[in-house]
Amino acid sequence: MNLIFITGGVVSSLGKGVITASIASILEDSGFKLNVLKLDPYLNVDAGTMNPYEHGEVFVTFDGGETDLDIGHYERFTNILFSKENNITSGKVYLKVLEKERKGEFLGQTIQVIPHVTQEIKNEIYQKLKDYDIGIVEIGGTVGDIESLPFLEAARQLKIENPNTLFIHVTFLPFIENTGELKTKPTQHSVKELRSIGIQPDFVILRRNNKTTKIPKDIIKKVALFSNLDEKFIIDIPNFKYIYLIPFYLLKNNFHKLILKKIKLSKELKARIDIKKPQESRWKKIVDILVKTKKNTNPKVVIGIVGKYTKLKDSYKSLTEALLHSAIKNEVVLDIKLIDSEKVEKIQLQNIDGIIIPGGFGSRGIDGKIKVIKFARENNIPILGICLGLQLMLIEFFRNVISLKDANSTEFDPQTKVPVIDLLENQRNIKNLGGTMRLGNYTCKIKPNTLAFDIYRTEEIQERHRHRYEANLEIIQKYSKNIEKNGLIISGVNKETNLVEIIELKSNKFFMGVQFHPEFNSRIFNPHPIFNYFIELLKNK
Repeated sequence: MNLIFITGGVVSSLGKGVITASIASILEDSGFKLNVLKLDPYLNVDAGTMNPYEHGEVFVTFDGGETDLDIGHYERFTNILFSKENNITSGKVYLKVLEKERKGEFLGQTIQVIPHVTQEIKNEIYQKLKDYDIGIVEIGGTVGDIESLPFLEAARQLKIENPNTLFIHVTFLPFIENTGELKTKPTQHSVKELRSIGIQPDFVILRRNNKTTKIPKDIIKKVALFSNLDEKFIIDIPNFKYIYLIPFYLLKNNFHKLILKKIKLSKELKARIDIKKPQESRWKKIVDILVKTKKNTNPKVVIGIVGKYTKLKDSYKSLTEALLHSAIKNEVVLDIKLIDSEKVEKIQLQNIDGIIIPGGFGSRGIDGKIKVIKFARENNIPILGICLGLQLMLIEFFRNVISLKDANSTEFDPQTKVPVIDLLENQRNIKNLGGTMRLGNYTCKIKPNTLAFDIYRTEEIQERHRHRYEANLEIIQKYSKNIEKNGLIISGVNKETNLVEIIELKSNKFFMGVQFHPEFNSRIFNPHPIFNYFIELLKNK
């Protein structure tokens, strides 16, 4: 087994996930069959119950996993369809160990972190990567944190058991403005901490803030000296405006060749796989488009995302990346405005080409979103509602078009007289919140001669879901004549359950709500059709 572990030091949010995804992409392009795991030190079993402000968005896999947002990066950069099994948390590991202990599988042993927890971590890695040429494992957190120690210890043991294991350590070089210096001391201590655990990094990747230019040669030399490495294994990755510049940067600097030299491929693997040159040209095309749009030589599209988690950009990571994928395909300059739904004013919407109401939970900021939907509908501004966005579009339509002022969701008002949105029947007696929503892929049947059909060009699709509440069929059917009379079309339904999946308004250029999350199915080389259509429409306004 060829293993690559990626660790982080000094501070969090260094872009380990994007670097991991970039390495996976160029190795996949080289012809290797690979898989990527994310090990998260937190004790949550999965990311489903975590606040977006604390951890960024929850990424939903096709099989209904609520995972760390880095799984989303891996999908967007590669051709791999990731599963919930690709995200391993401390909570999952400890839960398995304790379940085994309760069943008596340890035969009376005293259960300890070493060897029982670390063995469980190794079992997970072996089991999930055994059938691949290369396995990449990103360890979350920062070296020195007590939470990540079991994962690092398991990785150390794997190096002994499996010598063809590499370690890539990502660190930060702080820039002291008063003296105009880059400081290596935090990196030195981070590497020292890693080596004290028993792990010698094979590469050190240096990150820095935007105020510094290329890292001087003497800094590289100093880091190499304290890391016990040759200078060529110290990699400087600058901060790019767009994350999709990183794979091309690594390719241009032959990082993949350095990795393959370190891995020392077996004769069997060399004989079986015709290692081709990574597809540098397709990444160059992405770079050329992004550089060109950065210079403002292309049309500009301004999109307002109206949500309540706008203080942290990572809260809507898949959505902003999906929009960028389609902006690249349409070669437009994308300007995304994150608008707080609790403080939204009409003046903020005046210079916006299109609006997106993203998913969310709870009643905070709902009134602001409904006002925005009304403004977009009345002024024929293209608007896309996702998950909660669809639900609020229905509520706004019932209140302001059908004149049922009491229309609401039982999520916000359990006593509402017109429950347009209600809890799904199979959600009513659920006590555990984690992993119990309507999650993952479900089929949607699309009605012909609709905007939805124009977008997808097929009558049946599969999209990923994450919700407990849904359009109330009883209310929809009760007011069906009023709905049709005023031009609202239910253009997509799940036939098995008869649940509403897509709505649209005939009178508007683009007024669409979807119960699913199309952003989870968008990739850099295969953008999602909904966002493609939306961006192209705004481009040709």
